Amino acid sequence: MNVGDIQIFITMSCYMALVIGIGLYFSKKANENSENYFLGGRSLGPWVAAMSAEASDMSGWLLMGLPGVAYYLGFSDAIWTAIGLLIGTYINWLFVAKRLHAYSIIANDSITIPDYFSNRFKEKNKIIMTIAALFILVFFTIYASSCFVTVGKLFSTLFGFSYHSMMIAGAIFVIIYTFLGGFLAESASDFMQAIVMILALAIVLITSLVHAGGLGAVMDNIQKIPGFLDFFGIATPQTTEINGIKTQIIENGAPVFGPAAKYGFLTIVSTMSWGLGYFGVPQVLLRFMAIRKSAEIKKSRRIATIWCAISLFTAVFIGLIGRAIFPVEHLTSSSAENIFITLSMNLLPTFIAGIVMAGILAATISSSDSYLLIASSAVSKNIFQGMLKKDATDKQVMTMSRIVLLLVAVTGILIALDENSIIFLVVSFAWAGFGATFGPIMLFSLFWKRTTREGAIAGMLVGGGMVFVWKLILKPMGGIFGIYELLPAFLLSCIAIIVVSLLSKEPSKEIKDEYEQMRIYQD
Repeated sequence: MNVGDIQIFITMSCYMALVIGIGLYFSKKANENSENYFLGGRSLGPWVAAMSAEASDMSGWLLMGLPGVAYYLGFSDAIWTAIGLLIGTYINWLFVAKRLHAYSIIANDSITIPDYFSNRFKEKNKIIMTIAALFILVFFTIYASSCFVTVGKLFSTLFGFSYHSMMIAGAIFVIIYTFLGGFLAESASDFMQAIVMILALAIVLITSLVHAGGLGAVMDNIQKIPGFLDFFGIATPQTTEINGIKTQIIENGAPVFGPAAKYGFLTIVSTMSWGLGYFGVPQVLLRFMAIRKSAEIKKSRRIATIWCAISLFTAVFIGLIGRAIFPVEHLTSSSAENIFITLSMNLLPTFIAGIVMAGILAATISSSDSYLLIASSAVSKNIFQGMLKKDATDKQVMTMSRIVLLLVAVTGILIALDENSIIFLVVSFAWAGFGATFGPIMLFSLFWKRTTREGAIAGMLVGGGMVFVWKLILKPMGGIFGIYELLPAFLLSCIAIIVVSLLSKEPSKEIKDEYEQMRIYQD
């Protein structure tokens, strides 16, 4: 490493030490009992609830995945994704937050998402709880792997270190941190990381624009690429295979693009369906449950929406500007996800670049610790204590949680061994899984009193299963099947819930009374 690399490494190391310090500070309270460890004792204020929810949700995908899509394919795919996510964020906070906060308290003080579903439908044999916990385990393992890929790409690109060694080292750091402080440490550090992330995006955007000669110069440059700036078209990089990897062709020092492809109505709806995922992602829903007062949710909604709007659109434009400044730097869709790092390292002073790189690390840590914690809580609290050992003590539950956390992390590491993994695609699959498995039943459980336990089971199985079927079997066929798997899986899950609920016996009076109690409580 040269002197500049050492300075960046020191800056990032100081940041990591600060994060560990937060974990140590909260470790005593977090380890008092499982409720504190998994939900923070329902003590989050509006700022921490809002910004920790968004930071844990966005992950390194925001600083690497989304700019990478904009850099490689242009405006349309990235901006419609961002619009869908922004709308989903606002609607989720507007309609779901208050009701879930109230219902999770009324439904036997539920502290995990599987807990809530099981208690909401008063089930005795815990089938819903088990299905929910297993889906959480599967999809959060995939999610965690995307974070490990981000860490590996970050350090290998910055310092030339081995991708695999850096990916594993990053995973070990996250494991240690999550072990220490649980949900409180995670939420407090996520609040700080949300600030670092948005500052990093703003710094890189402004610096890149200045370096490129202003917005006009950027537009003059990239509008020459067919479809690159279209709302209803998409750029088509011309590629050739090199060592089995599709690599963009370069002619006369410039990247080669074919004629713009159409970006039709169905594709737009499919891309915007990213917003549906918000109704089912546990890392956001848990913040609704953990906020200290329902009256503070309105303030949280405003904070979260503004943060998302600034962050998402800034990330898209960074990718576009990156193509104007470094047109041939990244020739594969996987490499394109490093454009944020390339801009930072080449345009910023060393110390500032170190802070910006800490922003990527912040995004990754803020998400991966959430994923590991929620996955481990689903197994230890809902399967181990809920099914296998009902008399398990808090200490035993937390011990099991840490064992599961290690297993999930190791599995995530194995998935992340492929250094050509595309963060955007890995995240999109896990996001679809959560959105289709939990999103529909979350909405129906909060807004339709007639929803039954059988309908809930059918909805989760159809939604989660269809994500795999559509992605692995139907989507490769192309045509109408080429849409994002979240949309059809979400719709089919809704249909399954309605049909099976209407065909099954009405909910008991106790369930209906509790539903009405929730409506009064949340108002």
